[in-house]
Formats: sequence, C-alpha cells, structure tokens
Amino acid sequence: MIGRFSAGDLQDWQSKSFKGETRYVFDDKSGQRALFADSRGAASGLYREIRVDLNRTPWLNWSWRVDKVLNGVDERSKGGDDYPARVYVVVSGGAASWKTRSLVYVWSSNQPVGATWNNAFTSNARVMALRSGTRDAGRWVSEKRDIRADFRQLFGEDIATIDAVALMTDTDNSGQNATAWYGDIYFTAR
Repeated sequence: MIGRFSAGDLQDWQSKSFKGETRYVFDDKSGQRALFADSRGAASGLYREIRVDLNRTPWLNWSWRVDKVLNGVDERSKGGDDYPARVYVVVSGGAASWKTRSLVYVWSSNQPVGATWNNAFTSNARVMALRSGTRDAGRWVSEKRDIRADFRQLFGEDIATIDAVALMTDTDNSGQNATAWYGDIYFTAR
C-alpha cells in the first residue's frame, strides 16, 4: 500500500512546497476516510519515495473526489498550471536530476478526458486528464491505470520501475481556492 489514507496514515510521506502551503488533513467524506486537501492560492504536495517493480505490479489504483473545478484557467500555460487534484508517478534520473520524468494524472478543469500535454514548466512531466470539469464532481471516482502503458504512450519508452508517487492540489498560479479528497493509493498486478 502506497497511501493508507483510510487508516489515517501518512507514514513515509513528505511535504514539498512550491508556493505557500496546501493544507492536508484526514477527513471523512460521504462515509469514506480520506486525505483532504485545501489550497487557497498555494501549491504544495505530498510525496512518497518508494521503488515499485512494474513487472510485478504495473497497475496504480486510487480514488479521488473534487466538488468544484477552477474557473478560466489555461492548464497548458504557466499561468494556468493549477488543478483541483493530481497524482504523480515519478521515475528518478538519479544523480542526473534533469532526467527525472513524471507522469501526472489530473482532474482537469477544462481539458477533455484523455487529453495529454507537456507540463507548462518542464517537458519531463507529461499530463493526462482522467476527469474533466464538473461531470463527476461531488462524488468519489475510482481510477486504475497501467503505468507502463501510459509511460510508453507519453514518453515513448518502456520502464520497469518507478521511484515515487506524489499528489497535489494547487492554485498558486490562478489564486483560486480548491479542495479535494484522496483515497488509498496502491499498486496491483491486474
């Protein structure tokens, strides 16, 4: 288990601040214990360094919920690189930090589901919209992604391991407010 949020467990998770602090606390939402994120013009995330063998467990599973999305942001630009919820999978470049690559799954405010693009700040991060707008807002949604297949699609290379998982709710560029809930995060063989 990567993130045992239903048990109120943040062991081995660390905080990374980019601008201000998104507040992360445990909360019950619709009968589910989860990690609640509240961003008010801030950008900080939580990450866990953990090596995962994708030959054994290539599927990343999690649930998330947002109640509203951001207004008028161009998520493909630096000024609009804000999301109510995102989950990262990181492949470390080791000592060559410029070779670190991130696959970023987002709950987009306005990009269509399935859309992919380079992160506005670095081409080493590729973004994929799994949810968009308010269609699924206000309810829990479960996700299951084949990390190897998605990495191959977005980076054109096959990987055997990942080195970290992260999550972030951020609104530093738009100055808006956003909240999200993150359920347990774990890898499976199928």
